Amino acid sequence: MKIAVITDLHANLPALQAALAAIQAEGCDLIVHTGDAIAIGPQPCECLDALLSAPGVQFVMGNHDAYFVDGLPEPRPDWMSDGEVEHQRWTHAQLDPRWRATLAGWPYAVEREFAGVRTTFVHYALAPSGRDFAPTVRHPGVADLDRVFGGYQSQLIFYGHDHLFSDLTGRARYVNPGSLGCHKQAVARYCVVAYHKRGFTLTHRSVPYDDTGLLRAFERRRVPERHFIYQAFFGGRYGG
Repeated sequence: MKIAVITDLHANLPALQAALAAIQAEGCDLIVHTGDAIAIGPQPCECLDALLSAPGVQFVMGNHDAYFVDGLPEPRPDWMSDGEVEHQRWTHAQLDPRWRATLAGWPYAVEREFAGVRTTFVHYALAPSGRDFAPTVRHPGVADLDRVFGGYQSQLIFYGHDHLFSDLTGRARYVNPGSLGCHKQAVARYCVVAYHKRGFTLTHRSVPYDDTGLLRAFERRRVPERHFIYQAFFGGRYGG
């Protein structure tokens, strides 16, 4: 069994296309996206359409996906700025409302066993409600991850949410492939895990893509908060 794990696509169509082509060439049996298919990027409709049309994809709910399904949190949290609210509303306006029912069926966590290896796929550790996420630990160490993911009994845990690559082993092996759609370089990041009789082999991948169309879409569609997004999520490579 060979599985590709992607996370935090964030409406970046060129990155998705590059990753899907590479994953298909590698002959993976399953693709798991661990949340946040939409928002931040300028192509939420195209990305959802491509992901939902791709064969063999398992989806996990992320916080941005949940904002589309359930609406923005009320009362508004202190950290959610007026600009983010405008951006989220713009994102939701691009999407066919009928997709809400589809996304509502995405689980918050998937736990499977492959070749005897218990594996969890989750956007981030869940709060007790099962529909909210625990506070994010930036640049976590092993002790942080052991604590944050202490409620999961898997040997291998895939997650995303903070966009930063991480691969650490403590009580379990904790793997964040890094955001597929948000990075300071125009590369699509993902990982491939192959399960076999001796356990599993995990390999990290990074494929380049042409991001000129991405910038063009940001500007032509006048995506709210795009200049902040260029700096915060793309390392300032678009300027502005």
